[in-house]
Amino acid sequence: MTTVRDATPADADDIYRLLSAFATSYRPDRAVFDATTFPRIIEAASAGSAEFLVAEQNSCVVGYLLAVRMPTLFAGATILELLELTVAEPLRGRGTGSALIRAAQAKAREAKDVEVTVPTRRAAGFSRALGFHETAIHLKWSTT
Repeated sequence: MTTVRDATPADADDIYRLLSAFATSYRPDRAVFDATTFPRIIEAASAGSAEFLVAEQNSCVVGYLLAVRMPTLFAGATILELLELTVAEPLRGRGTGSALIRAAQAKAREAKDVEVTVPTRRAAGFSRALGFHETAIHLKWSTT
């Protein structure tokens, strides 16, 4: 059985392991992760400006979801944008990712976000199956 809960500082090693297998555009740096990015994300989630969730099976973290909450002018309220979602390779296709998404959707409703967005191409079919629909093309510009 999969349990979804808020991530905690104690989850750092498991999340870093999952992140290392997930990242394709960037290579995570453990020192930066420990000193900067992970603590900032935990802080943002505690402050309500992000949702940082983990999926557990048998007391082991097997997936995580990171979404940021952003105020908007166009919608007149906040939106929740899903930035990262990954599940351990052997457990993919068994509902763990869907459980994380449903938990994030519930958090969005509680926070009165007007929408949840997913900027993705790799997981478009997965997202559509969970009720998302395509509305825009996501472009990026790298500062490096």
